[in-house]
Amino acid sequence: AGRDGCVRLWDPRVRDPVLALEPGEGQAVRDCWAVCFGNSYNDEERCIAAGYDNGDVKLFDLRTSALLYETNVGNGVTSLEYDRKDVEANKLAVTTLESRMRVFDLRTQHPEEGFACVTERAHKSTVWLCRHLPQNRDVFMTCGGNGGLNLYKYQYPTARQRQGKDNLPVGVAGSLELLNSRVVSSQPINSFDWSPDREGLAVLTSLDQSLRVLICTRLNRV
Repeated sequence: AGRDGCVRLWDPRVRDPVLALEPGEGQAVRDCWAVCFGNSYNDEERCIAAGYDNGDVKLFDLRTSALLYETNVGNGVTSLEYDRKDVEANKLAVTTLESRMRVFDLRTQHPEEGFACVTERAHKSTVWLCRHLPQNRDVFMTCGGNGGLNLYKYQYPTARQRQGKDNLPVGVAGSLELLNSRVVSSQPINSFDWSPDREGLAVLTSLDQSLRVLICTRLNRV
């Protein structure tokens, strides 16, 4: 992804990109700030989510090279992440400038209303990252421009869809529960990664030129 608004898929075995998703003819070219893989639940299905500087979020189906969905979240998109990459698309977290983050429920898409989502204000600054806990996809950490970490749990609604006025199913968004919050740096946190082997063990870096290792306890009880 880059400033030309194009999302390219590379195979390290070949020189040129194997797929290029470019803006249509006559469309404005926006900087693409973030991309991620998801929906990889078998050998054929693959999706890419892309976020742009003007707040556009687009989901592409790699199998058909088609645009599945697009919306605008109002602020520049700093990161995106599926709750799990290797299952059928379930949730997509999107973080943005201006202290905003959204979680989309991807199980039900309405032709007009799209996907349901829940919006949260966090960190009182840019939300730079969101990273889901590998052992529990409903728990995730956000990283803020204030040097803070917020630990959330996504709470599913009683029913994930309802009947719309046109008799088509409409998604119902859940809610976000803030489990813990802590400021660990005086500068923005620019990377964060959970351990796939040890639940709660994580590593992060920030713009104060520090690398930190942290442990979140009792995650098996949330």
